[in-house]
Amino acid sequence: MVLLTVCVIAVDQVIKVAVKTGMYLHQSIRITDWFYLLFTENNGMAFGWELLDKFLLTSFRIVFVVLIGYYLFRSIRRGISWGYLVCLSLVIAGAAGNIIDCVFYGMIFNNPPAPMTADFVSWGAGYGTLFHGRVVDMFYFPLVEWNWPTWMPGLGGEHFIFFSPIFNFADAAISCGIVALLLFYRKQLELKH
Repeated sequence: MVLLTVCVIAVDQVIKVAVKTGMYLHQSIRITDWFYLLFTENNGMAFGWELLDKFLLTSFRIVFVVLIGYYLFRSIRRGISWGYLVCLSLVIAGAAGNIIDCVFYGMIFNNPPAPMTADFVSWGAGYGTLFHGRVVDMFYFPLVEWNWPTWMPGLGGEHFIFFSPIFNFADAAISCGIVALLLFYRKQLELKH
């Protein structure tokens, strides 16, 4: 489980650093009609929500990862199924990948205006302080787009994009881990309570 967690974190960070240093903020690269690399930075929670202070949010994430890591360690010792442990490892790895951004990216990257790309800077000379970095997001899948008919009340004439969130590899790991837990290990989750 440790190897899986380290590999997910490593892949996540390699992708994020490549995007941060190779693309400028809000730059979009079309891969297909329904898949783009679109460099954004998320200052808050999932989907850009900002419900908590940044320091509190990052601290909460760290506590969450430590608690789930402890639970994973205990589950390994009890011989819980490997599939369940893989799901937990994906959630931990994804959360840890985003924590790295929040804790360190503000300290080690500058924030130049477009069309310049970010560079590594000496420790503390970055765009933010410790615990106040922004999470790098880049995967964008606008699968279907249309304009609502003008006769529709409230929505008429509005542009609609099905699946408009922009996310990163860590977010995908968290989502896959949680969905797999809910689909395949629901009974095991219920027994834990």
